[in-house]
Amino acid sequence: MDKILAMNKIKVTQIKSSIDQSERQKKNLLALGLKKISGSNELTATPQILGIVNKVKHLVKIHEIN
Repeated sequence: MDKILAMNKIKVTQIKSSIDQSERQKKNLLALGLKKISGSNELTATPQILGIVNKVKHLVKIHEIN
């Protein structure tokens, strides 16, 4: 994730369930627009979004979009 420059687009895909995760992590997934496993969303890579992704990096997969 350090290689991702700010203001690029990223695609975030949920790969693990939010069951047995803290309430904060569940809310972070919802903030990223992820509700189900295999659900994905394209987002602008702002510092705020990258911070949220970093908090749930064990639950999501990240792809940079050119």
